[in-house]
Amino acid sequence: MPADFNIKSGGMIRLSIFPLAVLPPLVSLIPLIGTSTNLTVSNMPVYLEGNELPPLLMAPLPNIEPPFVTPGTGTVSVTLPPMNKTILTENGKAIFIKGTPFMAEFQLIAPAMQPTSVSTVPDLVAKKLNMAEFVTTNVMVKEG
Repeated sequence: MPADFNIKSGGMIRLSIFPLAVLPPLVSLIPLIGTSTNLTVSNMPVYLEGNELPPLLMAPLPNIEPPFVTPGTGTVSVTLPPMNKTILTENGKAIFIKGTPFMAEFQLIAPAMQPTSVSTVPDLVAKKLNMAEFVTTNVMVKEG
């Protein structure tokens, strides 16, 4: 695996939203909070395995996806490939590196609804696959 830049506090995660969907909390880059107690880059803790999602993405998120305009809710999860983690660890946890884009999934808890004159129709697509990527503010320290 080629070396790549460490992800540290101040880095971001960008999620590519599935077509037409609106998830208000995901309109911009979302800041990451490093959790390492021993490793820092520019005096900021690095981001470790087990913290794949920043706190903003851990709670259920509202969403709509036309024609389903009555909001529903869902949760985001990510699956990081080996290219986004180091083999070297801190306390048994891999250190995240910029790596390549990876999969993000939006799992519906309550579907968005399409109002009609007779009733409402739910969005039946329970899982929506998206892409995500780390955006680093670190341009000095590489691992891999």
